[in-house]
Amino acid sequence: MSEKIAILGAGSMGTACACILARGGSHNVQLWARNATFARHIQETRENSRLLPGVRLPSSVNVTSNAEEALQAADYIVVCIPTKGLRSALQSLVSCIPESSLIVSAIKGIENETLIRPSQIVQELLGERPVVAFGGPCHAEEVARGKPASVVAACDDLASAEKVQILFSDDALRVYANNDLLGVELAGALKNVMAIAAGISDGLCYGDNARSALLTRGLAEMVRFGMRMGAQAETFFGLAGIGDLTATCCSQHSRNRRVGELLGQGQSLTEIEASMHAVAEGVATTRSIVDLAVQRKIDMPIAREVYAVLFQGKAPSEATEELMRRPLRTE
Repeated sequence: MSEKIAILGAGSMGTACACILARGGSHNVQLWARNATFARHIQETRENSRLLPGVRLPSSVNVTSNAEEALQAADYIVVCIPTKGLRSALQSLVSCIPESSLIVSAIKGIENETLIRPSQIVQELLGERPVVAFGGPCHAEEVARGKPASVVAACDDLASAEKVQILFSDDALRVYANNDLLGVELAGALKNVMAIAAGISDGLCYGDNARSALLTRGLAEMVRFGMRMGAQAETFFGLAGIGDLTATCCSQHSRNRRVGELLGQGQSLTEIEASMHAVAEGVATTRSIVDLAVQRKIDMPIAREVYAVLFQGKAPSEATEELMRRPLRTE
């Protein structure tokens, strides 16, 4: 059965989702980009040369900056817009979004100021409706090329998650359904903060032992935070948690790890962000996580030190020493 799928955001993940959903050739896939010149370039060249060079976009994908064309009668809307731009983008598109469309979020962050998750932003602007969130190790550079991957689709309404599971699954992408939307979204946000920490460790050339310890204690922080927020602990030991944490902290494709690595090498955040073509969600998310941790009195030592390096001018080596000097305890 052919279904119309609108993808909002023609960044690396939006382009990768278009490639995945068009592989079978049976769906009407619309890739929307806000910038008309950018949309026309991808439509004509069939390549997002800035973010996914060498990946050929299937000919069946229509790339457009016309929101009404992309969204009209869409059965599914896949949102691939960074958290900090999500609210303004949806506000400009709300009149074009059908009430019957099932919303899928491929966003991993927490909004500053409001401290709410992407699914909550969607529901705030579009009304109460199911939102399915993707989690797990899913680097756009690999899934767009058809390399095997497994992810989780989560929604409070499991039937909606199962619809998305069927929609995205093929021989190269295995999708699991999950009903812990809160946990999957929190895991996706938290792992980006830990990836910055892992990058700092790599930038300081601390080696494998340090990175492994950081991943282990980082996961403990993620579980502690998630449970205090009401999420299921099991979620953090699955694809959305340890799976995505491992990939993001160790991969050359990880923008968040790269930010940390450059910080460890002595660059400033301003210099790093000026040199990057895509958004590293973990930078803004670190503010939100630390704010929530203070509000809820959750102990988050790694996140707190990442915040100090990013926004308070603390030297990465000093932040490491701070963590190593913490009071001794049982595991």
